Amino acid sequence: MKTLVRLEITRTLRNKKFMFFSVIYPPALYLIIAGRNSTAEMPGLAIDMKLYYMVAMAAFGAITAVLMGNSERIAKERETGWVRQLRLTALPGRGYVTAKIASAATVSLPSILLVLVTGAAVMGVRLEAWQWVAVALCSWAGSFVFAALGVAIGYLATGDAVRPITMLCYFGLAFMGGLWLPSSSLPGWVQDIGEWLPTHAYIALGQAVEAGDAPHAGDAGLLLAYLVLFASAAAWLYRKDTRTA
Repeated sequence: MKTLVRLEITRTLRNKKFMFFSVIYPPALYLIIAGRNSTAEMPGLAIDMKLYYMVAMAAFGAITAVLMGNSERIAKERETGWVRQLRLTALPGRGYVTAKIASAATVSLPSILLVLVTGAAVMGVRLEAWQWVAVALCSWAGSFVFAALGVAIGYLATGDAVRPITMLCYFGLAFMGGLWLPSSSLPGWVQDIGEWLPTHAYIALGQAVEAGDAPHAGDAGLLLAYLVLFASAAAWLYRKDTRTA
């Protein structure tokens, strides 16, 4: 499994287009969105715009890397027969799913760190040392949830359908979960749904740390539940794909 993880990481790092949109684009977007009025307060939140969007854009880069990258790559691997070849090895199904999740989450780390560096060096964000570490860890740990979702979508959709399905999931989760705009500025029915989405809990972890608090147990528990759900679905879909291959 370790060999597969190293291979997946190497393949991803060599994809220049993918690395641009998942690593370089998020901090650039952070500067564009929050740069003009970075000290403005966010409605209903205890943090300002530069703090809110630092966590949001770190999440944006991580989700792009693990969700879109995993789903499209797996769908293509199924079509080219690469997954079929892996089934001939001693690698168990759970090992394959775990390797895909771990390699994707590892690649998301540079994007998260670069957004945080941009916040400190360019946007003037000032946090305690423990807060920087906690925000980075929360952003990275939360990305495992969306890596598992990416694996599940990769086995659920065909090569032609995987991109629109992934984009639909991504933009729906991003908007309703408060990734682009604070949930407090969205319609009430959107807020009610958004509170139960993994994206809302994901950015809430880092925002709690920025405000000087510990991550809320409810948000962490919701993310853990989604991780178990998505990983279980990915493993089931992998086994189903194996039986039909």
